[in-house]
Amino acid sequence: MEQPSSPLEKELPSSFQGNRDFYEENRLQKLGRKLKEEPLIPLGCAVTCWAFWGATKSIRSGNSYRAQQMFRMRLYGQTFTVVAMVGGSYYYNSDRILRKEYNDLMEARKAQEKRDAWIKELEARDREETDWREKMAKVTEKREEEARVRRAREEEKEREGGPIAKAVKKLREGVQ
Repeated sequence: MEQPSSPLEKELPSSFQGNRDFYEENRLQKLGRKLKEEPLIPLGCAVTCWAFWGATKSIRSGNSYRAQQMFRMRLYGQTFTVVAMVGGSYYYNSDRILRKEYNDLMEARKAQEKRDAWIKELEARDREETDWREKMAKVTEKREEEARVRRAREEEKEREGGPIAKAVKKLREGVQ
C-alpha cells in the first residue's frame, strides 16, 4: 500500500508555475487581480449605489415616479451582482482550489523553514554552551594546577623551614 506523500513533497499546481506575481501579492495587487477576474461584481455594485443615490435624490425632490424607477434599478443591480458572484464562483472555482492548495503548501514550507531555523538556533546555542563549558573546565583545571604548585612550594618551604628556621639550622651547623 502506498503511503501518502507529505505536503512538502507535492508539486506546485501546474497552471501557476513560473508566475511568482500570482503567488506573492499584497492587498492592493490582490484587489486588482480580483477586479480583473470578476469585473461584473464591481459593476453591479456601482449600478446599485447609483440607483440608491438616484432614489434618494428623487425622494428629496418629490418625484415618486423617478424614485420608483430607481428602486427597481437598485433591485436589478443587486440581482445582477448576485448572479455575477454565483457565475464567477462556478467559473473560478478550480483556480480557487489551486490557490488554496498553493497557500497550504506555502504555509507548510514556511513552518518547516521556521522549524529549521529554530533547530539551527538551538544547535548554535548548544555549541556555544559546550565551548563555554570546555573553556571553564580548562580555566578550572589551570587554577587547580596553580593551587597544587602553590601548595607544593609551601610544603617544600615548610620542610626547609622559613628564614628563621634556616638561620637556626645554620647556627646549629656552625656550632657543631
